[in-house]
Amino acid sequence: MDGVFTVKSAYHLAVTLDRRRGRWKARADLMDRASWIRLWEANIPPKLKVFVWQIFNRILPTTEALLERRILVLPRCPVCWEGTESLEHLFLDCRVARELWGAADLEHIGEGLPRSSFPLFLKKVLALIHQPTLFLAVVAILWRISRSRNWVVFECKQYSVAALMRQFLQQYEEWVRLPVDTPGMAPVVPETDFPTQEGVPGLICGWDGATRRGSHSAGGVVLMGPNREIHMANGFQFPVIDDPLVVELLALREAVRWCLGQGLSCVQFEGDAKVVIDKIRRAEDRDGRVGTVLEEVLQYFDRTPGFSVRFIGRRVNRVAHLVARKALSLYPASSRYFDYQTWLNSRV
Repeated sequence: MDGVFTVKSAYHLAVTLDRRRGRWKARADLMDRASWIRLWEANIPPKLKVFVWQIFNRILPTTEALLERRILVLPRCPVCWEGTESLEHLFLDCRVARELWGAADLEHIGEGLPRSSFPLFLKKVLALIHQPTLFLAVVAILWRISRSRNWVVFECKQYSVAALMRQFLQQYEEWVRLPVDTPGMAPVVPETDFPTQEGVPGLICGWDGATRRGSHSAGGVVLMGPNREIHMANGFQFPVIDDPLVVELLALREAVRWCLGQGLSCVQFEGDAKVVIDKIRRAEDRDGRVGTVLEEVLQYFDRTPGFSVRFIGRRVNRVAHLVARKALSLYPASSRYFDYQTWLNSRV
């Protein structure tokens, strides 16, 4: 969509910037795609996501960056006047930054990690953090340090560390109460007794397909409880199929077979392929290019009254999409014995 800054656009813009600067191969601190996805799906305000993106691309207007662009400025940190202001100095070595990290009781974050490159340091720190509130606290501290620096430069105002800490706590409390704009990935729980009573759809099965043009295709299914907690997951690989519609139907067929193999008779299937779902509801195109697979899926639904299907958006169905992409990446090795449950736990 026009005007929307997505994970894909942020990642590719970062790659383009580094290629233009001629240091694509030299940048060890560039975030990989998985890190970008984790950042963009974190429950933090959008301006903080863009702010972290600016840090990793070294486009914050520090005195070091301005001098590199041949802009005449005083080669001193405007806050402490104890050296040239670089990203490393601004967020780690500046007196105000050190005191603010200590006041927030976060000075232990990143102990033992190399600090010669702040983007690389931050990349490793964020990769080690698994608590959403701690993730937000670290980014909020960085935001507060940058804001205090801008106040000094543009407004000639300098606040005490105690005042900055009060502002940090107030803003952190506001941000931590923000509603989650996208459903997060629920932790995988051990297999329990499934609610399979007739007429009571207690289980949800998300499915999705993925294809690599001219190579192969795959599907992913995720079995969830009423609160969308993940019970099980599995992936399937298909022959070379370039038609996304057929791949989505095959993924749904395998999801239905998988649920029947688990002894389930009351499941609501959720997918982001609206065309496929419409065809199933209308029972149309039985003799078309997808007729054979569609006919088989319709027979499963006709024989099992407890099965239903509904459309959801891609962002809601992202867990099944991740499983499908993982099954696709395992080719040519078989994904049959891959432990998707352990892999999903590592992604939480």
